[in-house]
Amino acid sequence: MLLAAFLALMAAVLHASWNIVVKQTGDRFLALWAQFAFAGSLALTTLIVWSFVDGLPNIAWWWSIASGCGHLPYVLLLAHAYDKNDFSLTYPIARGAGAVSATVLGLIFLDDKLSALSIFGIAVVVFGLWVLVLNQQITNILPALGVATTIGVYSVVDAYGARNSNSVAFALSVFISGAITISIWALFTRASQLRGFMKSSWKPAAAGGAMSLVGYSLIVYAFTLAPVGYVATMRESSVVIAALAGWKYLKEDDHKRRLTSAAIVVLGLFVLVAGR
Repeated sequence: MLLAAFLALMAAVLHASWNIVVKQTGDRFLALWAQFAFAGSLALTTLIVWSFVDGLPNIAWWWSIASGCGHLPYVLLLAHAYDKNDFSLTYPIARGAGAVSATVLGLIFLDDKLSALSIFGIAVVVFGLWVLVLNQQITNILPALGVATTIGVYSVVDAYGARNSNSVAFALSVFISGAITISIWALFTRASQLRGFMKSSWKPAAAGGAMSLVGYSLIVYAFTLAPVGYVATMRESSVVIAALAGWKYLKEDDHKRRLTSAAIVVLGLFVLVAGR
């Protein structure tokens, strides 16, 4: 269980970092597409080398394809949310509520087990998010809540796929499926802009894609070691990084409320871990 927590915390740092890269890009959808394109290419290369060295690993491809399809609405909603609101508001809502969504769906569909104390820890996380959204118009938080819903769905799909195949190989396959799905959408909707954007922004896209691939591989492996809700909630310690980055780096307002919310979320995470 401690290994799962460590992997999730490492992934949290990587996840917050590539999201900051996206937020600072003018066209957030294209930034996300480019990151997935790089991550998918790197994942495909890794799987090809893996197959030559040790044979093609066991992968639950149908679940990978389902996850790839689920990442398209995730990308579309995340880009819209970052267009509409501050990073330190959108990110904590999306990730924190996403952890709760993953927990509920994991309990329902994967027969995950959580102690009463762990459930209380998740309730503390929810309270921290409530502090964050006080006095916010519902239209400001709906895009982030939409992102949270997609996170819950694909987290459960990924957990099932990882538990029924080689977990790391499955994580790689998810990025391949996601890159294909998002690229098809991009070709149909933004084809004239793709080459120019990639030419001008390939360096941050490559960095973000690498961080995304490594971080999510860590999470999918952690799914095989602990319940979905536990891993997903531990990963959401990245909300602290988001609150600090929004205040110090992006110069966003209302930092006291957002830092307070992040602190409450962290407290909930500690309670969650103690409950295991």
